[in-house]
Amino acid sequence: MESVPSEDSHSENNDDERVYFVPLRWWKEAKGSMPEGSEGKEGVLYSGVAGSSYAGPMKIINNIFNSDLVFGLRREEESSASVQNRENGEVGVSGRDFALVSGEMWLQALKWHNDSKNAKKDEKGCSSTEEDMADIYPLQLKLNVQKETKSLGVRISKKDNAPELFKRSCKLFGVDREMLRVWDFSGRTTLFFVNDKSKISSEGQKQSDEIFLELQVYGLSDSPRCKEGKKDESNSLSSSFKMNGSAFGPGEAGSLGLSGLQNLGNTCFMNSALQCLAHTPKLVDYFLEDYGKEINHDNPLGMNGEIALAFGELLRKLWAPGAGPVAPRSFKAKLARFAPQFSGFNQHDSQELLAFLLDGLHEDLNRVKRKPYIEAKDADDRPDAEVADEYWHNHLARNDSIIVDVCQGQYKSTLVCPICRKVSVTFDPFMYLSLPLPSTMMRTMTLTVVNNGINGITQLSPYTISVPKNGKLQDLTRAIGIACSLGVDETLLVAEAYNNMIIRFLEDPSDSLSLIRDADKLVAYRFMKDNRDGPFLVFTNQHMEKKQTDGKSTPNWKAFGVPIVSKYCNMTNGSDLRDLYLKLLNSFQISTEQSLENLDLSNKTERMAEMEGTESPHLSSSMNAVDSSSEGGLEFYITDEKGIVKDSKISMNESLSINQDLRLLHVLVYWSDKQIQQFDSQLFSPLPEVYKSGFLAKKPQESASLYKCLETFLQEEPLGPEDMWYCPGCKKHRQASKKLDLWRLPEILVIHLKRFQYSRYMKNKLETYVDFPVDNLDLSAYISHKNGKTYQYMLYAISNHYGSMGGGHYTAFVHHGGDQWYNFDDSNVHPISKDKIKSSAAYVLFYRRVVEG
Repeated sequence: MESVPSEDSHSENNDDERVYFVPLRWWKEAKGSMPEGSEGKEGVLYSGVAGSSYAGPMKIINNIFNSDLVFGLRREEESSASVQNRENGEVGVSGRDFALVSGEMWLQALKWHNDSKNAKKDEKGCSSTEEDMADIYPLQLKLNVQKETKSLGVRISKKDNAPELFKRSCKLFGVDREMLRVWDFSGRTTLFFVNDKSKISSEGQKQSDEIFLELQVYGLSDSPRCKEGKKDESNSLSSSFKMNGSAFGPGEAGSLGLSGLQNLGNTCFMNSALQCLAHTPKLVDYFLEDYGKEINHDNPLGMNGEIALAFGELLRKLWAPGAGPVAPRSFKAKLARFAPQFSGFNQHDSQELLAFLLDGLHEDLNRVKRKPYIEAKDADDRPDAEVADEYWHNHLARNDSIIVDVCQGQYKSTLVCPICRKVSVTFDPFMYLSLPLPSTMMRTMTLTVVNNGINGITQLSPYTISVPKNGKLQDLTRAIGIACSLGVDETLLVAEAYNNMIIRFLEDPSDSLSLIRDADKLVAYRFMKDNRDGPFLVFTNQHMEKKQTDGKSTPNWKAFGVPIVSKYCNMTNGSDLRDLYLKLLNSFQISTEQSLENLDLSNKTERMAEMEGTESPHLSSSMNAVDSSSEGGLEFYITDEKGIVKDSKISMNESLSINQDLRLLHVLVYWSDKQIQQFDSQLFSPLPEVYKSGFLAKKPQESASLYKCLETFLQEEPLGPEDMWYCPGCKKHRQASKKLDLWRLPEILVIHLKRFQYSRYMKNKLETYVDFPVDNLDLSAYISHKNGKTYQYMLYAISNHYGSMGGGHYTAFVHHGGDQWYNFDDSNVHPISKDKIKSSAAYVLFYRRVVEG
């Protein structure tokens, strides 16, 4: 295509009709030596600010999939003398001053420069005009004439120009913020303001309100040409060079949107989230255009538009052609002001920042100036579609912004009361989906099973089981029963121990397992089922230890070992109580051979037979041996449930008066050091915690599909004790069951993988590898309100977290057309192959909808 011809033009292919775009200095040097009258018309000055990121005479607009460079040139109304003075002044020094000349004028200037070079050339010099002709390339422009403001809107589209030429234009017009000046000596632009565009004769040169113009760009290539008779290959576009600290080849250089963000000190979390948002298609288009008119300064929930302005300015810097790494200091300052949790230089969560930023941008750009009060109506058995639309319209009446347009969806929430079966259905908006990893729905718990056999305790066995995280005590007892092969004639009594004392028994099957902490210690006592009356006997062991205080050794009684629980037996005196206790510990006795020689077994055997039936001679002998060896070694006391002694020491011949209506009878047993040495140390070993994180142990890598994570998110589950629901039927707070269903999906779907776990005592990161689709995430089967549509999404960005909880490092992977992905690692930006973007570091996934219908 050629430039728009004048009305008396006879040939559009004549070089005289072409318009050349040249450096002003180059033109000025030759102009003074031209014959009078051949230097062309008086120059008309146009000016604008290149690379501008604010509204004004010039701005840059582009998008990810079809980049356009757009700027404005305003005609300066100056006197001829003023223009002449500026032409003759120190213009052109910055490289931001250019001239438009006709073909004839260009040939005259080229001849003068060649003659000058030939006069100075040596044998290594370059004098041929072939090299000068190779320094010309065409550039297609679209012009929009604005007669009222006497300005030209200029659009350079990537689809109209070869990729290499478009990249050159980006470097030419958008490299910095210095004033851009163009003097038109050809007189061609003047015709645009005096001619009626409908009369402009062109073959494909006029489309809608835009005029096509082809410039012949000369003298503005990226490599100096006449040094040592050859190109300087180190600066040529044909060789690779550095961008954002990384090497790029010619096909990768100069692409828009490949600017890094400087790390200001633990701000990689912010940089990762910002790069993902800065490559969200509709948001890029929105913030690179005139979004200022939509800022809501009156919204009390907003930030007076300051967050939106800070984000918009930062995004424009990132998408400025030729931009290097950007320091987001201004944005960081605004963020710290409105969200103090992100102030300072500590590491934070990229998803938490993303949630704040999306909400803040929405409120700053909310088109609703006055939010009406709307009271939600009960569904009243109306069709879901009707109720959902009502909820959505009510939401839009109060919330209307680019964020709602692009990022918000709707899900159906169903609550069911476990008592009266009242059902509550609501339809709520969502900005993103936080999906649990399947492994997080189960909980690993360890507890010790104490086997109470007919001849006493036979074994202390730790078992590790998996139970639902939001499960109940009945889930735990069922799982431990399976693990220890519990018989149909047996039962379990679960207790919690603290400091080697039982502090409570867990007996309500409906109790939530969330009440059990990882640091707790659990014991399950295994008994035969029977109908005997009487309390459970709870034995707590204590021994004397010496405590150093101010250099002095002070005796101190301390609980130790595993608490022992037994069912009540007929006991008449303290000796019976002691014999029952020793019987329970019989299997843990180390050796009694030497202590059996001088013992009278008859009385002891008779008592034991009365209590439990006939015992074996060896068992009775062992009991007596323990009894004999512990004279003065074991002392028994009745205590309250807190372990406080109620009476004096129980004498062996003293009658016992036990209230048969008691649920529990607590007995404190004092041990001597000599007595402890006669038993297996297993009896005195500390109990394991319910869950102890192995910080140094490397666990096998778990894996799950993204679809499985979604299914876990959508499955019905009971609410936690801290999220009780007020049932309108019962008029009480109930632990209802909750079910979520996807109802309306947004154009941009943000998926947060819940890798970080928090509890009262610890933090943990899950390294589960999630296999997520890249090119085709099909959610058609997961949306309740299909309405005959399909819902397919394509991945375009990932926020990654590497390392451990509370530290580590964040990066972003971003799709940049075709199969090309880039790794944004703070200031550094470099290509990454598509098969490398899936890893266990993936934390937040960004999808855009590609098919609906």
